[in-house]
Amino acid sequence: MYQQLETDRLLIRPIATTDSRFILELVNTPGWLQFIGDRNIRNTDDAENYIQKIIDNQHFFYSVFELKETQQPIGLVTFLYRDNQEFPDIGFALLPQFEKNGYTFEAASKYLNELVQHKVSPTITGITDPENEKSIKLLKRLGLTFQRNFMQLNKELSLYAINIQ
Repeated sequence: MYQQLETDRLLIRPIATTDSRFILELVNTPGWLQFIGDRNIRNTDDAENYIQKIIDNQHFFYSVFELKETQQPIGLVTFLYRDNQEFPDIGFALLPQFEKNGYTFEAASKYLNELVQHKVSPTITGITDPENEKSIKLLKRLGLTFQRNFMQLNKELSLYAINIQ
């Protein structure tokens, strides 16, 4: 679900190919590489191609959140309908220099509230590495609860969920 949203400090908007510099930086941060994985994005052309694939996928929704004052992109909120999952999942990522300011919670809670209002699914999940303490803490703060661990591509993942209907 793509929408233009606004919070006290943030603007949330659909990703665009013009976000290539921001995506190049974000997907090569230590946290992304450790918990999400290397996407082999090494330059802005790679980033543009990555973004275009996301835009072309009718089941993936990536929204950039940026500081309202400067319009600097600082993070992502994602909403994905994955073929191998029963329900769609919400995700998030933030540039490390903006951590510990509540930005990701602010963006993700606004986005989740919109999903609930539009009743997009009876359940929304969050999938994370069981060692990603920051992600787990945020999922819980958003109201998702632990459901189970599962294996995917020889990697253990944790599934959190919230029932919204």
